[in-house]
Amino acid sequence: MPEPFEPLEPLEARSDTPSPSDPPVDLAPTGTATLEGGPRSRPWHRRPLPRLRLSLLPGLVARRRGSPDPGQGSRGLWSDAWHDLRRNPVFVLSALVILFLVTIAVWPQLIADGNPYQGNLAKAQDGPAPGHPFGFDLQGRDVYTRTVYGARASITVGICATAGAALLGSVLGGLAGFFGGWWDALLSRIADVFFGIPILLGGLVFLSVVTSGSVWPVVGFIVLLGWPQISRIARATVVTVKQQDYVLAARSLGAGNGRMLVRHIAPNAVAPVIVVATIALGTYIALEATLSFLGVGLKPPTVSWGIDISSASTQIRNAPHMLLWPAGALSLTVLAFIMLGDAVRDALDPKLR
Repeated sequence: MPEPFEPLEPLEARSDTPSPSDPPVDLAPTGTATLEGGPRSRPWHRRPLPRLRLSLLPGLVARRRGSPDPGQGSRGLWSDAWHDLRRNPVFVLSALVILFLVTIAVWPQLIADGNPYQGNLAKAQDGPAPGHPFGFDLQGRDVYTRTVYGARASITVGICATAGAALLGSVLGGLAGFFGGWWDALLSRIADVFFGIPILLGGLVFLSVVTSGSVWPVVGFIVLLGWPQISRIARATVVTVKQQDYVLAARSLGAGNGRMLVRHIAPNAVAPVIVVATIALGTYIALEATLSFLGVGLKPPTVSWGIDISSASTQIRNAPHMLLWPAGALSLTVLAFIMLGDAVRDALDPKLR
């Protein structure tokens, strides 16, 4: 059994306790005394290491993870998305392919110096030859030159149709989501009517009565049937954004409807529209090629991948090169735009971070 603790001696009985009659002790220093064993008197190799300030840890952890220093402020949505896109190999690869396609669509003579309309019937359906790496088609025209020039029509239809559908759908859907009421109900019923029309069947009916073979009737048809999808996305986003605290604060401070739409709602609701429009761009290019293949889209003398695929489909056994090269260019273009849309969606959607 351990021995019990000894009881403490009373304060009055202790001999080292000063009494009131003792003289006061002078605590002022009388000399330059040096403490033995202090930090100044220790050798350098026996001194304690400096302590790490805890206030520096958040910055060190942020730099370690590659995120911005909390003291420098946080990035916004767009700068943060661009920061992620630059480090995404899918985005970089698809952007380079799209940049190349847009370049040859604007200046096809940079890589093809031939004439896409000039043919030589003596070389009809011939295979690759020096200066003609893709061979010749049914009319003796260079397949390589026509494949390069065919990018102009497809890229033009895709970009113009996407821009028109996104602009019309975002404006109508945004206004319906912001004001609500009878305007919202009317727009929803009109969108349901257009959703009930199959896009391919609608193209066959609408474009069959159009005699022009240019790109603009096809663009107008795609915009006519493509805006309801984007309008629903815009409406749902605006309904969510207008309930946020900063919008309610702007309304309480007296901001008008126009200022709230332009300054507060539109910048925070445009991201989902951009994602859907980027993915839809590749779909519209494939739709144009399908309509041209069926003979109701672009018509000769317009150079289009769909037209070349349609003319080569009957000769796939005798001359497969006539079909493979325009079909491969179409597939690469659609894949590049879809990959770009997926990368943009991953960067702008905070739920996928």
